[in-house]
Amino acid sequence: MGPRHRLERPTARARELRNDPTAAEALLWSKLRRSQLAGLKFTRQRPIAGHFADFACRQAKLVIELDGSQHQERTAEDAERTRRIEAAGYRVIRFWNSDLGNIDGVLEAILAAAGRCGARAPTPQPPPAHGRGSPTDTKP
Repeated sequence: MGPRHRLERPTARARELRNDPTAAEALLWSKLRRSQLAGLKFTRQRPIAGHFADFACRQAKLVIELDGSQHQERTAEDAERTRRIEAAGYRVIRFWNSDLGNIDGVLEAILAAAGRCGARAPTPQPPPAHGRGSPTDTKP
């Protein structure tokens, strides 16, 4: 494996794509990063099945693709890309960049897709019964 294996890894290209996001990618990333969406951890430009997924959640086995106007002419290539990513065990959902005008609707669709893939929103923890400690942690 050694150094040759490292040179073949797609890390540099993924980093390049992350450092130059489209406006739509930047907007969606602002809502997905730091596990903000129901505790789901997303990554950007994740190499999967020979392609770079715009966003991927390994926990939910979910890939989100954002398509701009150039994708109107690339339907066959996009279908093949989706087929290969799905063969790797992921579910792929696609949005047009213009769909992000309704960002709340997009986030709801992502949550619904993640839920069908086995992800759950974290259960909030109730506050302690007696201030900062537990019920047995009271002062005389």
